[in-house]
Amino acid sequence: MVTMGPPVVDLGRRAASLEPQLSEAITRVVRSGVYLLGPETAAFESEFARFCGRAHAVAVASGTEALRLAMVAIGVGPGDEVIVPAFTAVPTAAAVCAAGAVPVPVDVDPDTAGLDAERATDAVTDRTRAVIPVHLYGRPMALPDLGVPVIEDAAQAHGALDAAVPSVASCYSFYPTKNLGGIGDGGTVVTDDAALADRVRQLRQHGLHDATTYEHIAVSGNSRLSELEAAVLRVELERLPEWTARRRAIAAAYRAAAPSLRWQEPHARHVYHLCVARVEDRDAFRAQMPFGTAVHYARAITQQPAYARFSRFACRRADAWAAECVSLPCFPEMTDDEIEHVSRALP
Repeated sequence: MVTMGPPVVDLGRRAASLEPQLSEAITRVVRSGVYLLGPETAAFESEFARFCGRAHAVAVASGTEALRLAMVAIGVGPGDEVIVPAFTAVPTAAAVCAAGAVPVPVDVDPDTAGLDAERATDAVTDRTRAVIPVHLYGRPMALPDLGVPVIEDAAQAHGALDAAVPSVASCYSFYPTKNLGGIGDGGTVVTDDAALADRVRQLRQHGLHDATTYEHIAVSGNSRLSELEAAVLRVELERLPEWTARRRAIAAAYRAAAPSLRWQEPHARHVYHLCVARVEDRDAFRAQMPFGTAVHYARAITQQPAYARFSRFACRRADAWAAECVSLPCFPEMTDDEIEHVSRALP
């Protein structure tokens, strides 16, 4: 009988590792009576901007909202096109649609799963207004030069990006499973552009310009991050460098144990939100492994029923990644014995 090893992720262990600071932060917010856009959010924005090496961070309700608001803030809207990689999580394309624009999926690099710059260049039209490269699985990807603004989908790449190679904005998610994950949804837009940051601040709160006169200068919805989320993220941010080092050590152990597996191409700044290999018979592989596995993602954007209508180009590399990718357990609270258990089982 196969002995089951660790799951792909265990958020209960993360929460336990943060005590008593986690409970203290939550209690502090509850007792304060300030639950939205208060001192915790302001402090987290300052701390996260500093962590990223950028001038401004604007906290919003989700990573998808971060992408949408960044696009709207630079003027992307109906009739515009935004180039995205064909292999990514659905929210990348969903955010483009939510901004009123048209996502244009293009194929990816066979080794990194990142946006193929040459294919992206071929996809540029007179309607192209932006490009969104995705730092998939926490691996930083090269930023394409297409003559349009670059908005980075850094939902899985906390701490992976090089501030010396800035884009218009980098957009992060704080979904619970992320390297920096809260206890609900959350996201942020990080930028060096003060005007863009101010615009996102307005858009996240119904286009509010002046609270004293109740003046709204844009039609927009609600995309606020709660004070509870901000307080939790502040506690976690202090631990993030330590967690990243552990993730890298886990991935290195797996690679050393199974060098013949087709791993995502390494990078010195990879933060391993997910540790992913490619196998031809994924179902058989997953059935044989004595530990938890997952698939991120089983369909390319162009294979999704809701987004297939946006397909313009063959994206065979994206299709291949979708057919073969397998995520292995990789979270900081794994024990050394669990890492060894996974390593021994890898082919």
